[in-house]
Amino acid sequence: MSLQMITVSNNMALIQPGFSLMNFDGQVFFFGQKGWPKRSCPTGVFHFDVKHNHLKLKPAVFSKDSCYLPPLRYPATCIFRSSFESEKQQYIIHGGKTPNNELSDKIYVMSVVGKNNKKVTFRCTEKDLVGDVPEARYGHSIDVVYSRGKSMGVLFGGRSYIPSAQRTTEKWNSVADCLPHVFLVDFEFGCSTSYILPELQDGLSFHVSIARNDTIYILGGHSLANNIRPANLYRIKVDLPLGSPAVSCTVLPGGISVSSAILTQTNNDEFVIVGGYQLENQKRMVCNIVSFEDNKIEIREMETPDWTPDIKHSKIWFGSNMGNGTVFLGIPGDNKQATSEAFYFYMLKCAEDDVNEDQKTLTNSQTSTEDPGDSTPFEDSEEFCFSAEACSFDGDDEFDTYNEDDEEDESETGYWITCCPTCDVDINTWVPFYSTELNKPAMIYCSHGDGHWVHAQCMDLEERTLIHLSEGSNKYYCNEHVKIARALQTPKRVLPLKKPPLKSLHKKGSGKIFTPAKKSFLRRLFD
Repeated sequence: MSLQMITVSNNMALIQPGFSLMNFDGQVFFFGQKGWPKRSCPTGVFHFDVKHNHLKLKPAVFSKDSCYLPPLRYPATCIFRSSFESEKQQYIIHGGKTPNNELSDKIYVMSVVGKNNKKVTFRCTEKDLVGDVPEARYGHSIDVVYSRGKSMGVLFGGRSYIPSAQRTTEKWNSVADCLPHVFLVDFEFGCSTSYILPELQDGLSFHVSIARNDTIYILGGHSLANNIRPANLYRIKVDLPLGSPAVSCTVLPGGISVSSAILTQTNNDEFVIVGGYQLENQKRMVCNIVSFEDNKIEIREMETPDWTPDIKHSKIWFGSNMGNGTVFLGIPGDNKQATSEAFYFYMLKCAEDDVNEDQKTLTNSQTSTEDPGDSTPFEDSEEFCFSAEACSFDGDDEFDTYNEDDEEDESETGYWITCCPTCDVDINTWVPFYSTELNKPAMIYCSHGDGHWVHAQCMDLEERTLIHLSEGSNKYYCNEHVKIARALQTPKRVLPLKKPPLKSLHKKGSGKIFTPAKKSFLRRLFD
């Protein structure tokens, strides 16, 4: 094992808590910001380029037929192939936190549709589910098993916010363990079914999961119910016959007590567990090898890397799997010095450079939970945390960058906009202004001209007004354009009153002739 320090480009503090790394045929991509995508990259996905121990993030692009993918933090991700022998690789993304700090229950499928020497083009599609749909969560795992020529997703664990009826201002972000249900997800038909297995008593979060053929192994994890990290080792076997699937669970000996560890694969039958926590305030400095032989699993300690003094003495550490036996690590900088870096980064290679990741064995681990400001400094959910500001990119990047003069996709790709001359929304500190904001910032569409988005907060809209306008199809005009819009309105056409002719003032057959004074009064009355 070799440990190398990584230098970061100027203004490369874009990496935020809860990020994910995805490896597409040896190319690593970064996903998940704390805020909505900035002007520097409307998609929020970046090429994680490391050359000569130097890291640079380069914006990636999506195809025109892609759905919008929020920069989710702490999602569950895994590699997916339509069949065991398929060469085509996709990534499944489920759950995670939205930029509003709410939780997502959506499933996204990411695939590469174009690649050249300058850029990679992704396609992202959203998968709708029916049946027993898993609730929104984070800190869970999703894996894919293959049995009898069929594939199925397996989702387990995680944490979720307490029910809406129990959420108050003081407990708005309180979380609880999800029920220990195992969900089977059919990605082809969009069906989801939950299973209750008696061996699984706790809804563990931030465990390590390994999928091999038709079996998933669950190691470690953390339960809020009793704040312990039991030495778990579960084997979940999924059989996919022509009828209903069969799911069974077996408790195996030889587990380890760990949470929020990073798992990377070094060869066809071996994995390495790096990092994590064994106690709430104690990092786990030991590395383990997980090996498989004849459907048997063995976990043993291995020689640890030569950790630097900074890593040894730091209270937290963080990182993610880059694939091919490589782990990206970071520790907080020494904030006692004014010139100190926010974070120091390392790359740990657990395998030789020529070892390729086994394409038929999938791995997954929960590598982060909370932001530093959301919990105590020692919670195991913090070891994979980054703190950052918006970043800009060097102009000499070979990748295409987002054109700042391009306004046509602003309403679809990001909500960090200056909506009016008096807009005071801070892109770095913005928090939901209304309690009704569950999936996106409180914004409303002004119908003037080609239309544009404005913040409800800047327009001084009451929450009930926002709800009323959102539920209907009425046009709305912002403060700047409401007078213009009113001036363009055409007054309703009013039918003129019919004036009776003067000759009608003399009633036939009445034998009475109106005097001039009465005629004048009647004219004024009808006029």
